[in-house]
Amino acid sequence: MNHVLVVDDDPEIRAVVADVLTMEECRVETARDGAEALARIEAATPCVVLLDMRMPVMDGWQVAAHLRERGLELPIVVMTAAHDARAWAEEIGADAVLAKPFELDELVATVTRFAPCPPPDAT
Repeated sequence: MNHVLVVDDDPEIRAVVADVLTMEECRVETARDGAEALARIEAATPCVVLLDMRMPVMDGWQVAAHLRERGLELPIVVMTAAHDARAWAEEIGADAVLAKPFELDELVATVTRFAPCPPPDAT
């Protein structure tokens, strides 16, 4: 089962994305800001992080920088309504971008690109 972390300060977006991915048999966790996202990642590493860029407390740039500093090479999909979404995705080294508003089939296809999760190290 794929573990997906959805990070967005908009509760409606979090709910819709979580519902769609749950129907696709993903295990979905959500976070309303970057600080909450980092705590969730610390507790259980997801297969992919769907990351909004503009959020309170800690934005997407800070989250990506923190993950890279810690050596966590998680696939990141930028979710943003900004006109320069692709440029922002490139800035943080994201693996993909979903420009809001996106189609739900585009969401599923993008998450599926990173599925299934690689198996955890068996050490």
